Amino acid sequence: MNVALASAAPQIALPPPALDVAGVTLQYKTKTSLVTATHRVSFQVLPSERTILLGPSGCGKSTLLKAIAGFMKPVEGKILLHGKAVERPGPDRMMVFQEFDQLLPWKTVKQNIMFPLLVGRRLSRREAEERALTYIEKVHLTKFRDAYSHTLSGGMKQRVAIARALAMEPQILLMDEPFAALDALTRQRMQQELLELWETIRCTMVFVTHSIDEAIIIGSRIVLLSPHPGRVRAELNCGQFGLDEQGAGFVALRQRIQRMLFGSDFGAHENE
Repeated sequence: MNVALASAAPQIALPPPALDVAGVTLQYKTKTSLVTATHRVSFQVLPSERTILLGPSGCGKSTLLKAIAGFMKPVEGKILLHGKAVERPGPDRMMVFQEFDQLLPWKTVKQNIMFPLLVGRRLSRREAEERALTYIEKVHLTKFRDAYSHTLSGGMKQRVAIARALAMEPQILLMDEPFAALDALTRQRMQQELLELWETIRCTMVFVTHSIDEAIIIGSRIVLLSPHPGRVRAELNCGQFGLDEQGAGFVALRQRIQRMLFGSDFGAHENE
C-alpha cells in the first residue's frame, strides 16, 4: 500500500460542552478554619451526558455541585454553562437533594410541581398544570397526583422532586446523592427508573455519589475525585450496564475504580 495515500480514520467532531468546569478551587469557612474543598478541578459535560462525580466523603463533590448550581463562587477558575459564566442560581440549573423534606407539605404532588412554574411566572396556571401532569406521568405517580407528601414513601417523594426539577425544563439537572437515604431495594428501583426517564427526555445530568456501583449504573462518564481537597484523578467512559452488577464488564470496571481509589495505581490512569 502506498503510505502517502494512507489516511487516518476520520475524527468525530464533538458538540460544544454544555458545562465547562475550568480550574475550579472552592473554599468555605468553618468556625475555626478556612477549608479548601476542591483544588483546580477541570472537566466538561457534553449535552445529554450523564456525568457522575465520584469520590470519598469530604472530597468536595457536593460543594462542587453547589457551585455549578450558583450557590457559591470559586476562588479560582470558572464555571460556564453553554459558554456563559455561572454567577448565581437560576432556573437553567435545577437541583435534587438527598433529603426527603424537599416538598411543601401543605401542597399536593401536582401543586408541588406547579409551584416553581407559577412563582417564576414561566407559564399560565393551565399550562403549568398540563406540564405538571406530563411529568407526574413520566415518574409513574398519576394515581398520587392529589396526594400530600406525608402519605408518600421516600422513593415517591424523590420522584416528585425529580419531576418538579424536570418540569422547569432546565439546561442541566444536578442531583446530590438523591437515593442515598433510600433502602437498598428502593434505591435500585429508583436507579432503573431514572435511566428509563433519561431515555425519554435525554437531559444533561451531573450526579453526585460515593457509591461505585451507583456511578457505573447511572453514568455514561465518571469523573473520579481524589480525597480532600478534591482533584480530578481520572475520567472514565462507561458502557451501559444497567443493573447487571454481576456482568463481566460491570465487575471489571468496579474493580478498576476500586484499585484507582484505594490501590497503589491510583493516579496512573488519569484522563482515560
